[in-house]
Amino acid sequence: MDVRADGRPDGRLARGDHTRRAVLRRAVDIASIDGLDGLSIGRLAKELEISKSGLFAHFGAKEELQLAAIRAARRIYADAVVDPAFAVPPGLRRVWMLGESWLDYSRRRVFPGGCFFAKATHEFGARAGRVHDALAAANSEWLAAVERVIEDARQLGELRADTDPAQLAFELNAFLESANMASLLRADDTAYAHARAAIRARLTAAASPGTPHPWTD
Repeated sequence: MDVRADGRPDGRLARGDHTRRAVLRRAVDIASIDGLDGLSIGRLAKELEISKSGLFAHFGAKEELQLAAIRAARRIYADAVVDPAFAVPPGLRRVWMLGESWLDYSRRRVFPGGCFFAKATHEFGARAGRVHDALAAANSEWLAAVERVIEDARQLGELRADTDPAQLAFELNAFLESANMASLLRADDTAYAHARAAIRARLTAAASPGTPHPWTD
């Protein structure tokens, strides 16, 4: 807890932290719909009824706000997708759970515009700069996590020895992103069922003989 020189809690710092969290939560929600370019100090100040000067004190330039939104989105994403999967033991069950958590994250609209990173990556993928680099780092981190989970399952003998973790991670991620986009365009959940069936078929083909299938439990 932040304290003043006299040892008493510093309420100003606590209020400032609360304001920053509220701003970033609204910022990631806006960016998931309107893109990171849709963020502005003026818009956030108006919607949250906060002074522009106060927001400038927290974030300064627009790019700093965009970068802060990406960091906040990464934490939310980890809570919704990564942590539930890593709560189960390593192996094929964790690989399956990673996909299930992702589909649930998109379906529940943890971000109202679907996957924050899908939106932001399409927006900044062809640009250069710090925002692009932050998004590229987030994407690399995610794919590396999927590859690691797949490799763990391979090492445990639950996926075939000739499984290529990078290739399988790419394929699974493609199913997930396709479902997210289709669900937004069609405003229904059909795409999630298709993605789940595709992931199940791909993992069934990659699983070692005799490995229990978590989707049949």
